[in-house]
Amino acid sequence: MNIYVSNLSFNVEDEDLREFFAEYGEVTSARVIMDKFTNKSRGFGFVEMSDDEAAQKAIAELDGGMVEGRAIRVTVAKPREERSGNGGGGNRRSFSNSNSGSRW
Repeated sequence: MNIYVSNLSFNVEDEDLREFFAEYGEVTSARVIMDKFTNKSRGFGFVEMSDDEAAQKAIAELDGGMVEGRAIRVTVAKPREERSGNGGGGNRRSFSNSNSGSRW
């Protein structure tokens, strides 16, 4: 089962995340997500556990727990949504050829 952990201290590393969950069962992976430009923690991560029952127990017991003065959120990870290839950018302005004289 894939578990989403948020509101992590920026000091938490992959191995720390693994240790939080290891007492509940086998952790197959633990990863704190890092910003690709600054290489600093983004404050959340994912833990994969092989036993769903152990994972559910970890979620129930760790959700709301305090880690380095922060109450972490622990939930079942949702599947990643497909992103459209249109580039987004909903605040783009278009130029108009109207007679109003305004370019915006």
